[in-house]
Formats: sequence, structure tokens, C-alpha cells
Amino acid sequence: MVELCKKISESKAFTNFILCVIGAAAVVVGMQTYKAFELEHRAVLDTLDAVILGIFIFEVVIKIVAQGRQPQNYFKDAWNIFDFSIVAVCLLPIQSNDFVAVLRLARVLRVLKLVSAIPRLQVLVGAVLKSIPSIGYVFLLATLHFYIYGCMATFLYSENDPVHFRNLQTSMLSLFRAVTLEDWTDLMYINMYGSANYGYDASTYEMLAEMGISQDEVKSSASPFTAALFFVSFILTGAMIVLNLFVGVMLTGMEDAKKEQELASRLEKNGEEQIDLKEEFAKLDQHLQEFTTEMAQRLEVLNRLAEKQNEKPGSS
Repeated sequence: MVELCKKISESKAFTNFILCVIGAAAVVVGMQTYKAFELEHRAVLDTLDAVILGIFIFEVVIKIVAQGRQPQNYFKDAWNIFDFSIVAVCLLPIQSNDFVAVLRLARVLRVLKLVSAIPRLQVLVGAVLKSIPSIGYVFLLATLHFYIYGCMATFLYSENDPVHFRNLQTSMLSLFRAVTLEDWTDLMYINMYGSANYGYDASTYEMLAEMGISQDEVKSSASPFTAALFFVSFILTGAMIVLNLFVGVMLTGMEDAKKEQELASRLEKNGEEQIDLKEEFAKLDQHLQEFTTEMAQRLEVLNRLAEKQNEKPGSS
């Protein structure tokens, strides 16, 4: 039974079947987002959902049984724990409407089983997890960068452009928009040419009035050189340097994760080779014992024949 479960869990056909089931689960969850369609076909969708959950339970049972007398080894793999947790949440007896969202979230998370089923995706996720400490330092650097430029923008452009730079938090949010390169030139031109000449219209002043800022408080002022220098330097240091640090950290983490996976697969392969060598040595030892027993029997026969030949001259 253990060997059968082990063969099933390690077979490529079983892996491909689970991938197809995960894809079907994703389709079912997507269909459930359409309320009218869900109400019309609720019975079919619930049946499909139950079948998919049953297959996932079968997968967990197969992998646990494949561990033989050490079923706890199943939980040594983080991906197995993830799969088991999703199945366990889906099996919770949730009756209250307050927890229906939890059950639906668990159904959506079943699509993430695709990550645990595809090794390449595991490498990517491993790279993200390994990069978290370094990303923390890059994030701290980016926060300092946004804070410094946010303070400068508030001091320089809060009166000319209160929509985007009226206070520190708004300035940092506007700069985040700029660092993603989303219409950052509009922010620059408003402060280069003055809000009265570019960007501000009647609807903008109405919005400011709703925020408690009158049109008289907006003092349009043009600063062509300063605004151009400010925003170009921010884009160069932010979008071109700081954000690229995130990319560099991710690439480094991906390379480390890939090397670890290669090392793990190599160790697993070496372990299988050692197991094969042990089996070969056991077979060789058995053959040697059989050969020794056979030789001993032949020697015994030869000794008896020799004794008989020695007895013949004496009897005559």
C-alpha cells in the first residue's frame, strides 16, 4: 500500500492530473464571482466544488500514506503544510454567514496550489521570501528618499499646487505616483508654469473648495528651472535607482533560490544512488552466500568420492 501510494504521488500523470484539477478550481471560483450565474447554477457549482475538494483530500491522504511509518515527514515540507491548511479550512463546518467570506477566500487560495505543484513557481516564491530582509533595507532607503523629497515639495509647491502637495502625506503620495511614471510630467508642468496656467480648471477649484481651500488661497507661481530640476532629479534617483534596487535584490534572491533547489535535487539524487548501492551490495552478499554454500556442498561431495577411492585398495 505504501509503495503504491509513493508511486502514485511521484508519478508525472498524477501531478498533471492535480494541475488540471487546480485549473478547474480556478474556473469554478471565477464562475462564482458572477452572482446571477451562481444563483442559476448553484447546484452544479457546489457539486464541482465538492468533487474538487474531494480530490485535494485524496491527494493529501496519498502523500501522507506514501511516507509509510513516518507520516509526520509530510509536514516537513512547507508546501505540503500550505496544501493541508487550505484543505483543512475548506473542511471547517462554517454555517454562519459571517464566515462565508472566509470559506470563499479559502476556495480562492486553492488556486495557489499551482505554486506548490510547479517547481519553477516554487523558485520564484522562494526568491521573494529570501529577498525579504534585503527588501526591508531597500524599502527603508526608499522611505527616506520619499520623505526628503516630500518635505521639499511641500515647502516649495504647497501654495501653487495644493491638490498634490498641500501637506507631507499628500506630497509623498503624489511622489509615489510620479515614481511609477504615471503622468509625472503633469506634476512637473503645473509647478513649472504655475497652476493658473496649466492643470487647474473650474472643477479643480470646486474640489479644493470641498476640501476647505478657497481659490484665493491658491497662489499660482511659476518656477521653470526649480521644478524641472526637482522632478527630473527625483525621477532619476527614485525610478531609475531606488526601484531598480528592488529588481536587483529579487534577481539575487532568485539566483540563490535556484542554486538551493539544484543542490537539494542533487542531494536527493545522490541519496537515491546510495540506496541503490546498498541494494546492490545486499544482492552481492546474497550471491556470495549462495556461492559459498554451493562450493561447500561440492567440496563435501568431492571429499566423499576421495574417501571411497581410498577405501577400495584397502579392501582388496
